[in-house]
Amino acid sequence: MIDDLDKTLADLLKRELPVSLAQQLTITFATPDSKFSAAISSATVNLFLYDVRENLDLRDVTWTIDRNNGNPIRKRPPVRIDCSYLVTVWLSSDSKDAAINEHAVLSEVMRVLLRHRVIPEAVLQGKLAETDPPVPGPSLHPGRLQSPSEMWQALGGTPKAALHYTVTLSVPAADDMETEPLVGDKQMKISTGEIRP
Repeated sequence: MIDDLDKTLADLLKRELPVSLAQQLTITFATPDSKFSAAISSATVNLFLYDVRENLDLRDVTWTIDRNNGNPIRKRPPVRIDCSYLVTVWLSSDSKDAAINEHAVLSEVMRVLLRHRVIPEAVLQGKLAETDPPVPGPSLHPGRLQSPSEMWQALGGTPKAALHYTVTLSVPAADDMETEPLVGDKQMKISTGEIRP
């Protein structure tokens, strides 16, 4: 399902970035380490998935009942999972005014990512197209990284201006369901027998 989210975000950016910019950009989900930065040969938007965890604020423990053809099925609600990306823009080292250009491209990317409160159905890929409720609107927020500088140091990469972008997925708990018989007629039995101590 996470790979479907990657494809969805790439499609969203390709569709909604200005055409002149989208044609020049490469979109990648690679780890932005020193090997990555050394291999940059064209303008690149990198969405590095650095954190995946359950969203406890959205946890729902209420089972639902789906009455399908008279055979009710109790289903556990989906688990909400936050997928947090570090979004950066990379230009080749020989680009003039690289930092300024990177910031301009990052601004365009930010506009696209914040444009929708719910990711449009037209770009949902794979299993994401089947999720219910729809994939919630993504958000920019302070990252879950306690120390961004330590992360860049661990990656051996160059610190960059970055967006911390989170999308909350609904992961169905398909294996957690129970079939229950419908209650039809109620019967009450009354005994007239003698009660003994």
